[in-house]
Formats: sequence, C-alpha cells, structure tokens
Amino acid sequence: MATGYLDILKAPHAARLLTGTLVGRLPSATGHIAIVLFIRAEGGSYTLAGVFAALYGIATAIGQPLLGRAVDLLGQPRVQLPAALVSALGMVLFAAVGTGAPVLAYPAVAIAGLFTPPLEGGLRALWPSVLGSEDRVHRAYAMDAVAQEVMFTVGPLFVTLLVALWSPAAALLVINVIGVLGALSVVLSGPSRAWRSAPREAHWLGALRSPGLLALLGAFLFIGMALGSITVAGVAYADDHGDESVYGWLMAALGLGALIGGAVYGSRQWAGVPERRLRGIVALLALCYLPLTLTPGVVAMTALSALAGVFLAPALACAFIVVDRHAPRGTVTEAFSWLVTTFGVGTALGTGAAGPAVELGGTAAGFAVAGAGGIAALLVLLATQRVLKAPTGPSDATIRTENDRSGAAQPGFSSGHQA
Repeated sequence: MATGYLDILKAPHAARLLTGTLVGRLPSATGHIAIVLFIRAEGGSYTLAGVFAALYGIATAIGQPLLGRAVDLLGQPRVQLPAALVSALGMVLFAAVGTGAPVLAYPAVAIAGLFTPPLEGGLRALWPSVLGSEDRVHRAYAMDAVAQEVMFTVGPLFVTLLVALWSPAAALLVINVIGVLGALSVVLSGPSRAWRSAPREAHWLGALRSPGLLALLGAFLFIGMALGSITVAGVAYADDHGDESVYGWLMAALGLGALIGGAVYGSRQWAGVPERRLRGIVALLALCYLPLTLTPGVVAMTALSALAGVFLAPALACAFIVVDRHAPRGTVTEAFSWLVTTFGVGTALGTGAAGPAVELGGTAAGFAVAGAGGIAALLVLLATQRVLKAPTGPSDATIRTENDRSGAAQPGFSSGHQA
C-alpha cells in the first residue's frame, strides 16, 4: 500500500505541496490548544480559555469558504499568503496583549481565525494538474486524509513540547511562523502559481447552489458531530477508570484506526461510482461507532476505538471525490472549504452535545451521541440519493465540463481547475 503513495510523492511538486500544506495548516490544527495553554498560563479560567478557543474555531469556520471563494476568483498566491500573514499577525497581537486587554485580545483571535488560509481546499484543487490521472488523484485524496490524521496527532505533541521547552506565548508565535512558511512554500510552487479556476457563473450562493454538495455537507455535519462527541465521552471514560492516560490511549487508537483505514483504502482502485461507495463506507462508520456504548474494560475499549476510526479516513477521501464531482464550475476551492467548515462545526456541536449527555446518562450516553451522529449521516445520504446521483445527465452538463480535461467523460477528475 505504501507503493501507491510513493508513486504520488515522486510526481513533480507533489511532496512539496503536501508537506507545505501540512506545515501551513499547523496553526489551524493546534491553534485552539495553544490558546488554551496560553490563557491558563496567564491565570485565566478554563471558561475564558474555552471562549477564546471557540471564538478562534468559529472565525475559522466562517473564513474558510469566504477565502476559498476568493481563491477561485483571484488565484492561490494572491489569497493564501496574505491571509496567512494576517492570521499570524492576529495571533502575534494576541500573544503580546494577553487577556489583560480584552478590547484587543478578542479581535486579534477573531482575525487569526477568520484569515486562516484555505490550504486544505487549495491542495485538493491542485492534485489533478499535478498528478494527471484520475486513479492517482483519488489515491492522493486518500493520502491527504491519512496525512490529516498524522497532523492532528503530531501537532498537539509539538505544541506541548514548545510550551515545556519555552513558553505558551512562544508556542503561539512559533506555530504561526511555521504556518506562514508552509503557505509560502505552496504559493511559490509552479502548480500553485499557474493554477486558475474554471470560469464560473456569477451566483451569490457560489458552491452552495449544488444540491449534491448540500447533501454531502449535511451528512458530514453529523459525522463531525460524532467525532466531537467521542473526544468528550473519552474524557468521561478516563475519569470513570481513574486514569487520565486512558484518554490518550483512546484518542491514539482512534487515530491509528484512521491511519490504517486510509492507507488500505488508498492502496487499491475501487469499482463503481463514489456516491454509492460513500454510502457503504458511512454505513460501516456508523456501525463501528455503536459498540463504543458498551464501554468495556480499557483494553477492549482501546480496540473498539481503533475500530471506530478505521472508516473515517476512507469516508473523507471518498467525500473529496464527491465534492469534486458536484462542485459547480469554478467553485472547487470554495466547495472543499465548505466541507472543512461543516465538519468543524459538526465537531463543535458534538462536543457541546456530549457534555449534557454524559451528565444525564453517563459515559455510555456520551458515546451514544457518536452512534446517533453516524446513523444520522447515513440517513442523510440515503434520503438524498437522487441529488447525489452520479453527474451524467443533461442537467449535469456544467459539472461534467468542469470534471473533464479532454472532452471524454472522466467522472471525478477535475482537471479543468488548472491554467
């Protein structure tokens, strides 16, 4: 399975683009953690830390599709690098003023989140022009999902190391400087400078005018909710067993399962249309969430957590293909950014829902929120099969043109997104 990924990374610019994007996304992956640690070091309460972390997350969720639309209109270098610089300056201001000057601290954090560059969506828009074939692009989407799991595992460890060796304020500064360097590496590359979105129809809804995309976003709102609830229920499970390290084991197992699932999914070619395949993957994802409500002993629960993660990366990788197929012409970066935003909002909702569930019904009830989220996501996909059908009919001409380099039908391959 590593051979397929190695083939992708050997393509010109591919390793640089993937690495630059991952490094550039370090602030968005770890910013909320660094903010909480910084405020606690300043003597602020957990409530205050939560407010600032939530503000950062909400601002990021708002900014991603807006900046994604700007990228589709203006190109990547003219949006990604200025946004990264403004975001970093916002966090520098926050680190300088701390919580003692709320009139500056709150806007600073909001600016840092709002201007987080949409590097994730930008990378997925670049893959077709870099890799050239549909199969390699699909494999790159799977590799991208795996790389996300690595970032969300290694990133927090890196922040805690910076705090231990230096200070929370230094951690805020360092991760944002690194983020700017990652964005710089991406936008200076040939594919990023040459990329142009396909001509788009002027419409105030942008990517959201696609019914298929709206259906997908509805499903992934609930998948994000399931994932967010697991993080809270995992804390409750660790408390039940009187050992905080248990939480780390559960989260590590969840990430490991996602890594394995993503690696296996990307190692082979899949027959059939991705819309149908996504329904099957989400069904398995929901099925694997349900056993968590049994809350067995630590060893068994760790194994169940790994199982719960197995189908997450494949679901994301398959969703990337579906987004590519259903995004209206000229809106691909915005469409991918909407998926990032919706998933993040769902995660926040899941965290909020799991807390009361644990208080009212215990740890098992917290994990039940994850099961309910998975089932709800599956029901959305089943209920919207008509709008999520493969784009082949006359009414889908715009989509088929967007996804076709040579004029031949190549579903799922958005090569029209290059110069």
